[in-house]
Amino acid sequence: MPIGPARMPLFDHLGELRRRLTIVVVSVLAATIVMYFAAPTIVDVLTDPIEPFLKGRDFVITTSLGGFAIKFGIALKVAIVMSTPMIIWQILAFFLPALKPNERKWVVPTVLAATGLFFLGMVFCYFIIVPAGFEWLISETESIAAALPELQDYINIEILLMIGFGVAFELPLIVFYLAVFHIVPYASFRAAWRYIYVIMLVVSASITPDASPVTLIFMYAAMLSLYEISLAVTRFVVVAREGKAGLTKSRLTFLSDDDEDEGDA
Repeated sequence: MPIGPARMPLFDHLGELRRRLTIVVVSVLAATIVMYFAAPTIVDVLTDPIEPFLKGRDFVITTSLGGFAIKFGIALKVAIVMSTPMIIWQILAFFLPALKPNERKWVVPTVLAATGLFFLGMVFCYFIIVPAGFEWLISETESIAAALPELQDYINIEILLMIGFGVAFELPLIVFYLAVFHIVPYASFRAAWRYIYVIMLVVSASITPDASPVTLIFMYAAMLSLYEISLAVTRFVVVAREGKAGLTKSRLTFLSDDDEDEGDA
């Protein structure tokens, strides 16, 4: 997809934005139609890690429009996920002309890393979190009543869990860029670890929709691990590029130094 020139009249920019938005909407709608017919297979894949804990019970739909709503909702969500690379590219292609050459080189690695981490989080959730989480939730239900597995409820919780873990797995990328570009020094991340650990616990509790301690513990453990791994990688990169002095550098310090130099001149 071609990238427009850096300088364009306002109405040309608006036309470019409209063109790219049209491409996104048409692509998502086309993918949704295709995924609607594949929805039964997708439902089988999503319910596969849950079925062992249902003890032979079948999923049920309790409303007349439930089947259509579930199939359309799943088709739309899957279509958006499938179209994510194209959506990201359309966004970047609109803003790329405004970036400097040395800034553009970070775009492709960032997109690849963000996409890979998001899908890694979803896969981790599907294979590890969903079975453990639903086993606990179903056992809690069966301790007080007969469990009636309503398909839409189970699917919605599972998709929200997968999205939550996908977003949480973006943490290493955020920490890496904040430290590498000295927006927040590496030393500050390390010094404030107690506060960051508490914040991550609150975030873990906020983005797990089932409110079960099982998913909360797994989410918190995953975020802690990713955070420490990202700090280790960040330290290696910063020291390799700038030496140990780079671990305490701050962009705010650079700005203040520049201002002082201008004043002296």
